[in-house]
Amino acid sequence: MTPDVFGSLMEKNSLFINRDVLRPTYMPEVLPHREKEITNLAEVFLPALREESPSNVFIYGKTGTGKTAVVKYVGNQLVKKGEEMNKKVHFTYINCEVVDTHYRLLQNIANHFIDTWADRIPFTGWPTDEVYARLTKVIDDAGGVVIVVLDEIDKLKGDEALYTLSRIDGDLKNSKVSLVGISNDLKFTEFLDPRVKSSLGEENMVFYPYDARELQDILEHRAQLALKPDALSPSVIPLCAAIAAQEHGDARRALDLLRISAELAEREHAGKITEKHIRKALHKIELDHISEVIRTLPLQSKILLLATIKEEREKKNAGLKTALTTGEVYDTYKTLCKKVKLESLTQRRVADLISELDMLGIITARVISKGRYGRTREIQTSTSTSEMLKVLQEDETVKPLLYFRGAEQTRLM
Repeated sequence: MTPDVFGSLMEKNSLFINRDVLRPTYMPEVLPHREKEITNLAEVFLPALREESPSNVFIYGKTGTGKTAVVKYVGNQLVKKGEEMNKKVHFTYINCEVVDTHYRLLQNIANHFIDTWADRIPFTGWPTDEVYARLTKVIDDAGGVVIVVLDEIDKLKGDEALYTLSRIDGDLKNSKVSLVGISNDLKFTEFLDPRVKSSLGEENMVFYPYDARELQDILEHRAQLALKPDALSPSVIPLCAAIAAQEHGDARRALDLLRISAELAEREHAGKITEKHIRKALHKIELDHISEVIRTLPLQSKILLLATIKEEREKKNAGLKTALTTGEVYDTYKTLCKKVKLESLTQRRVADLISELDMLGIITARVISKGRYGRTREIQTSTSTSEMLKVLQEDETVKPLLYFRGAEQTRLM
């Protein structure tokens, strides 16, 4: 008889009422400490209810400051009010980190207005001007005011898509289009084509980071919906809020920290979430972040990181001081490049890559003085080398430089 793996687990008490409430994608009915921003954006959107075109607006702010949540919240309220007043208002949201080309952006907006799958524009294959013609037709057929939200707008490849959308009203008869751009990059518009910049930059809004007290209010509100009564020790929410406030007032970070802490406590069958679980969750989040950063590194940086790990381990096994110099890392890096038949970079360029890895928090590179012998850098890895090697082995070019013995032990060649 096959054992019921999940049966025994289902019998155990959960600390959650609804864990999705602690996810950044959850849309709450109340957005604490964003009342001013909600009112300001509602004022920008208001002309849509009079069948007039709202101004285009750029919204800036660091990650986790509520930009996307506020825009979606006000957009949903606008559509609801439009239905009550019998006004045609359309609201479409696109994340440009996923939809990042001219073709795909026009295709996604158009498909928002096409109900039947058979009539939808395909993922690829049409001429761009044909996609644009179809887009203007479906928007005109829909009528009214269309608000298009472009989140992570700085991830779009080139200015062509923005230029096209900024001029689309000239090709419409029955509809009007307004754009909302959301970006973490305060200098984004400085690099835009002047024609695009003049068309789009009609209104600007800046979302400032939450402070510790505001983050605490947000967490308390979500915790009431997400967690069972008495699941939290009194110090947990203040600690989560304080940690997130130190790191740029990121509400997303605070919510992730609370959710992962609760999940860790639940797996330990603990009756309450405590500060111990917060510390463990913080370590886990940092490891996950480092893993994602390493995964997206260029090949040369991955080999350089591998050279650092290899040299550091060899020194440790020999009982020597593990801090490395730039020269030691560079020699090992050149050797590894030869093994995979990759042309090595100059030592000057490698020094720049070391600085980048240091800035990303993957290694530490501290400048030290050697007196009359000049200055050098002491280089050390700043997180678990085993975890870093697990990520590096995912790259097929780097993988030959490693070999593995068993499931647990990772070895360098």
